[in-house]
Amino acid sequence: MKTIILCGGSGTRLWPLSRTLYPKQFYPLFEGHSLFQRTVSRNAAHSTEFVIVVNQEQYFMAEDQYKDLKLSIPARFILEPEGRNTAPAIALAALALKPHDTMLVVPSDHLIQNLKAYETAIKRAQELATQNQLITFGIKPAHAETGFGYIEANGETVMSFKEKPDAKTAQEYLSSGKYFWNSGMFCFKAETFLDSLAQFDKPIFETSKLAWESAKENSPHRVDAKLMKAIPSNSIDYSVMEKARETKVIPVDMGWSDLGSFDALYESLPHDQNQNTLNPNSILTNSHRNLVVSDKRLVATIDVDDLVIVDTPDALLISKRGSTQKVKDIVGTLKEKKSELTNIHTTAHRPWGSYTILEEANLFKVKRIVVKPGARLSLQKHAHRSEHWIVVQGKAYVTVGEKTFPLERNQSTYISIGEVHRLENKESEDLILIEAQVGDYLGEDDIVRLVDDYKRV
Repeated sequence: MKTIILCGGSGTRLWPLSRTLYPKQFYPLFEGHSLFQRTVSRNAAHSTEFVIVVNQEQYFMAEDQYKDLKLSIPARFILEPEGRNTAPAIALAALALKPHDTMLVVPSDHLIQNLKAYETAIKRAQELATQNQLITFGIKPAHAETGFGYIEANGETVMSFKEKPDAKTAQEYLSSGKYFWNSGMFCFKAETFLDSLAQFDKPIFETSKLAWESAKENSPHRVDAKLMKAIPSNSIDYSVMEKARETKVIPVDMGWSDLGSFDALYESLPHDQNQNTLNPNSILTNSHRNLVVSDKRLVATIDVDDLVIVDTPDALLISKRGSTQKVKDIVGTLKEKKSELTNIHTTAHRPWGSYTILEEANLFKVKRIVVKPGARLSLQKHAHRSEHWIVVQGKAYVTVGEKTFPLERNQSTYISIGEVHRLENKESEDLILIEAQVGDYLGEDDIVRLVDDYKRV
């Protein structure tokens, strides 16, 4: 069976941990592993190949995290220049497979804790998929939840799909025993899905097919931006599942959570004797039932209960537990102000490594740059800033204008405004340097790439 992992979504409900360029599925929330990595690991036993559909900005992050798992299962990546919802993403994955391949479609950002129940449900879904059925998975509801869509079922037969209900309707669904949370997981043969898509949503089928046929390279498959944008945006539920007659649902109780809020995250993490989440960077004195997330700074509390405290280098969130759905209002306000705080962390991951902003003010910015072994930045120039580089670890190979030369630890160089330059690490250890930028504009979009190994524009 082929497992399709959908990595779309910005995960802003977990801001400030999750940002557009570093969404929640890639954040190491669970003992140093991300939700994406946990998704890969729990599907390894029944997968002959992974097909990972990911935004092109997160490709190298996803690839690195996949490689860190050291699996022998092959993985292909389909790069979306922009998200068009789940129906096109699944269509592109189906077009990458052989018609008779069975495909299990799973989101990358969900938590599943009962793996035995999960495997049982997957086996049953495989059986139904061989009968040319479209299968979804229904989660037995633990409470009257208003934030999920529902599936009405009679046994394994889907009767209807329901939108997110109000509180009264959600309670009625729960009491009836006939409704399940819509998990966003699916199983079917590639040809079954594509035939259904062609029947029920021909515009998405045809534009997705055209985009796939024009995709560049074998792996990763790079979808053309204009052709991707031409695909109508719609979910698989609206495009196919709600219209198909022979749709089946596998009811399952597998310790599922979409981690759609910090309240959900609190329930999913281990706790101490006072029901605070465990965090080595916290000292909680006479404090109870608190969620504390901090990777670096110490968080200390005294006599506080039922709080959510999320500390990142550039933003601090404090909320009452039970109110964290309102994070979306903060994100909305930041977007109105055109703040970069919704888009990127002070540490940004790039295909060649990462950079961390150490200090920033009017007319200057200081960064810590890490270049992975064997990697190099694009050959580039800047219109508004000059740069000073100081090597603090490893050995750099620097191109400035027509010259290329090495820089050892504690050596430096200067790149003037408009000068063509490149940084490369040919060694077997990380290259670390400090970069000081000086100029009247220091935005990340002040880069003209002349040659780029990673085919960015």
